[in-house]
Amino acid sequence: MKGSERLIPGKEQVYLEGPKSRGYELAFAFRVFRQFIKGFRTLHFVGPCITVFGSARFKEDHPYYQQAVECGKRIAQMGLTTMTGGGPGIMEAANRGAFENGGLSVGCNIQLPFEQHVNPYVHKSVTFEHFFVRKVLLIKYSYAFIILPGGFGTMDEFFETLTLVQTKTLTQFPIVLFGKEYYRELVEAMNDMAVRGTISKEDMNLVLVTDDMDEAINHIKQYITTNYKIRPRRKLWWLFEKR
Repeated sequence: MKGSERLIPGKEQVYLEGPKSRGYELAFAFRVFRQFIKGFRTLHFVGPCITVFGSARFKEDHPYYQQAVECGKRIAQMGLTTMTGGGPGIMEAANRGAFENGGLSVGCNIQLPFEQHVNPYVHKSVTFEHFFVRKVLLIKYSYAFIILPGGFGTMDEFFETLTLVQTKTLTQFPIVLFGKEYYRELVEAMNDMAVRGTISKEDMNLVLVTDDMDEAINHIKQYITTNYKIRPRRKLWWLFEKR
């Protein structure tokens, strides 16, 4: 095992290094399956969510943190659940906004050697070993996505969600890119893709870019109220889900 792989004690991060023994591959597949089942059981009854993505590195006094708090508050006022990656920074702020304003707050955490700990503003939390499992759960339960300023992880989440919507793999749920100045060059790059023909010009309509929380929430609210009617979920505990 390479030295760089010893990031988390007791965890072999070798699943992208090519073929292993059949026994190892079977055990890996079973571990992944268990993570999905754990996620399904924990999140089955959380209700319709809006997922908020953003950096783990912004502190409480940063304007982006405060905007994320407001974001969670607005989601709570809509009667929806705020879902995040469950860690600090933007994630904590959005969970906090929901938690302190009577909304349900959920976190999908990830095992990391740095940055990531479960923030104290979640009613339910589940921790995963692998990013790809976590991303599935962050997308699966949500009707809209708000992307605040963030780094590599946030970009990964944004573009995967956008690709799923673009390819109609995922229903065309609203995607809000919040922070015009922060994302200015990214939006310019996306517009350049449209000019060069690597994406359709219509694909730019899949994302609302804004600095206005009212505009962001109204955009989401209009879509959800037009296309969906929330109904009570039948209480069936096939997987012994956690109520």
